[in-house]
Amino acid sequence: MVALVIMAVLAGLAWRGLDAMVRARDANAEAVDRAARLNTIMAQWEQDLGAIFDSGSVPALSFDGQTLLLTRSVADGVAVVAWSLHGSSWQRWASPGVTRVAALQQAWLGSRQLLGNEAAQVRLLDDVQTWQVYFYRVNAWTNAQSTGDVALVPALPGAAASAPAAGSAAAGTTPPAASDATMAPAPTARALLPTGVRLVVTTAAGVLTRDIALGPQGL
Repeated sequence: MVALVIMAVLAGLAWRGLDAMVRARDANAEAVDRAARLNTIMAQWEQDLGAIFDSGSVPALSFDGQTLLLTRSVADGVAVVAWSLHGSSWQRWASPGVTRVAALQQAWLGSRQLLGNEAAQVRLLDDVQTWQVYFYRVNAWTNAQSTGDVALVPALPGAAASAPAAGSAAAGTTPPAASDATMAPAPTARALLPTGVRLVVTTAAGVLTRDIALGPQGL
């Protein structure tokens, strides 16, 4: 009887040890999978920021607290990419590449109306609590939603300036011909791209921070 009791105790201890080993193995595998997933996500994040294309027709980079929108060069033109938080799900969406200004503007407008259940949405992480983006401007990190540096940049090619208002010409003068009424468009004020982007993502497992330097952009 004593031997049976001892064997039962040893078996119980062995089972507890085996159970602990299995739990540790599963936790380790989950941690490895999560690390690999985060590495893949950050690689895509860096690729998107590294390929930003400033078309001048839509903002090349903006963040409204929930969604970061950017335009980037792709194999078949320029695409609009949206990184957004829907509930606790961090997702990425990308439009098809386009080569026309009107199509790019349409894709940009569509990206501002995403619901999070579109077929092109890719679920990145499901336990994200908050995320924030900061821009590096004038030797300091600032909230991405604050006003950035503004500069005058040329208007898009093909845009026409408004014709002179009626009655603006001196009395007795001949109005300019229709072909003369189309003049070079005036430059417009537009926010400059930052030189760096900081990502801060808070999850149940901790806080992820990543700084990315942006290359020079021609205006």
